[in-house]
Amino acid sequence: MKKLLAAFAAVAAFSAQAADELNVAATAVPHAEILEFVKPQLAEQGVDLKVKVFTDYVQPNIQVSEKRLDANFFQHQPYLDEFNKGKGTELVSVAGVHIEPFGAYSSKHKSLDELPNGATVVIPNDATNGGRALLLLQKAGVITLKGGAGITATPKDIAENPKDIKIRELEAATLPRVLTQVDLALINTNYALEAKLNPTEDALFIEGNDSPYVNILVARPDNKDSAAMQKLIEALHSEEVKQFINEKYKGAVVPAF
Repeated sequence: MKKLLAAFAAVAAFSAQAADELNVAATAVPHAEILEFVKPQLAEQGVDLKVKVFTDYVQPNIQVSEKRLDANFFQHQPYLDEFNKGKGTELVSVAGVHIEPFGAYSSKHKSLDELPNGATVVIPNDATNGGRALLLLQKAGVITLKGGAGITATPKDIAENPKDIKIRELEAATLPRVLTQVDLALINTNYALEAKLNPTEDALFIEGNDSPYVNILVARPDNKDSAAMQKLIEALHSEEVKQFINEKYKGAVVPAF
């Protein structure tokens, strides 16, 4: 009987330890990879981290807002602000983790100087990443935007377009797939990495490490301070994660803590 009771106690203890389940949405690279890296550390602290991979930028926020998931890790603050404003959600940033310098890629040209007149350029079709792409094109000297145009700039804000480039807006996840069909594609680093592009080697032009677009862990006001969430934040801000990011992505992803 004592052995049986001891067995039940062990099972109960194990269940209690694994009771803190945290379901987090992420895009595959690098977000899910970083989360998978910290999973063993969290398990030792009694947090069962479950990572659900998404290929789009909309469902992760919707599912966290609807309490189908606890948190997500894929976006930067300007995108979250626009999403909350447009969808009426109240999601909040709980931790900044890394920066993914945004890049301009081409399979047809070796430099931006080679862009022909009337070149076809594709950018993300969501408000903040589209604006970010246009700001990068301006920084590279390809276009000039109207005064005051910022992160939410659209092609309508282009003031000068010396090469008369034709801008098409497509869903961010599809941009690597059309790279061979266009002259230039402005691609988020997570999708570039998934497509086996090396941002530090393959991009014709890329944001510097001072990019303000820190990728953040996002939750809801009702669960942002939970014990499990705090343990995840602590794990993501560890020296081990910083070393993992630096060694695995070699400048394509930069720690922001």
